[in-house]
Amino acid sequence: MSLDASAEPLPTALEGQPIERVVRDGVEYVVLGTAHVSRASVDAVRELLVRESFDAVAVELCPSRAQGMRDPDALKKMDLFQVIRQGKAGMVAASLVLSTFQKRLADQFGIEPGAEMKAAMDGAEQRGVPVWLVDREVGTTLKRAWRSVGFWQRFGLMGGLFASVFEREAIEEKEIEKLKQGDMLESAFSEFASQSEPLYRSLIAERDAYMAARLREEAGRAGYSGEPRRVLVVIGAGHLKGLSEQLRTQEGDPGAEATELAKLPAPSKWPKWIAIGLVLLVFAAIAVAFHRNAALGAQALRDWVMYTAGFSALGAVVAGGHPLSVFAAAVAGPIKPFRPGVPSGAISAMTEAWVRKPRVADFETLRDDIGHWTGWWKNRVARTLLNFLLVCVGTIAGEYTAGIHIFKSLF
Repeated sequence: MSLDASAEPLPTALEGQPIERVVRDGVEYVVLGTAHVSRASVDAVRELLVRESFDAVAVELCPSRAQGMRDPDALKKMDLFQVIRQGKAGMVAASLVLSTFQKRLADQFGIEPGAEMKAAMDGAEQRGVPVWLVDREVGTTLKRAWRSVGFWQRFGLMGGLFASVFEREAIEEKEIEKLKQGDMLESAFSEFASQSEPLYRSLIAERDAYMAARLREEAGRAGYSGEPRRVLVVIGAGHLKGLSEQLRTQEGDPGAEATELAKLPAPSKWPKWIAIGLVLLVFAAIAVAFHRNAALGAQALRDWVMYTAGFSALGAVVAGGHPLSVFAAAVAGPIKPFRPGVPSGAISAMTEAWVRKPRVADFETLRDDIGHWTGWWKNRVARTLLNFLLVCVGTIAGEYTAGIHIFKSLF
């Protein structure tokens, strides 16, 4: 049976813990806000499960994150070739960086990352009640965040993400508790998230609405009506206020709401058209050069090949790529305009993964290795992802540099 929190003094484990109680459609949601690397949060989850009875336990996890938490060997099963081929290398790298940020904080205080979520799932299973995974897929959230900001803001986004991992200054435990006022994703992007309304909306507000819709959807699916039912909801405290408000006020079909928020917005077309336009302009300039005289045209063509191949290869070299990966980057760079949708980094990275196949040990130590900048070159999985990113950047730099030189030769 449940205990009314106001009927007796709160136990020590629940003192000061952010808890909201929301009744909606005959269901009482007991929403506990947690810090994802806090012993106090783990104790609070366990205490609530002992102190009160629940018909279900909902956690701020998506299926892929829950699988990774339940299966320590999940990373070993990752098909690196498929990740690269499907264009997911950048998102996988970002997800790994986020998990490393969380692990760095957790290691400092000797607590497993997401231990409070695991405690909630374990407690539910021990009591024979269902576990609801109500968060949006992390890959979807990152893609929506990426597409919500402008071209130049994306550099700040990546900078904030990597800075959160490589910052070596120890963090005091009282600062960890202050994460109760924020969210792990938002914290990883530091002040950049608070200054970008579109980014905040993707990382926080949309997920508040999504999780509220999923809770309502699961409650409806379970047929909770008539007799009041009770659900424990364990979420990061940065979502406590927003989720509670959404639970109270959200209208409409919850399934349709969740489906809409899980969609990937169409990428903005103007950056693509600008890039295509610039490349076409460069090739038009090469054609003009050939029209003037063959020698000038040949020089323009050499500039294109030299700079795109050179900068692409440089990206592979900086990433510590195998000579064959460097060669693949040099070949892929100049012909990128003729292979729309296939990044030059993908060609080089797949070559790297083929020549230097990741070992089991590389997957086992991946999260630890990428927490140090040298680990990106030491670990074969991380180095392959780095190869993809740097070759793509190198190719873009080569295209712009070649274009500048070609136009200079015409005027």
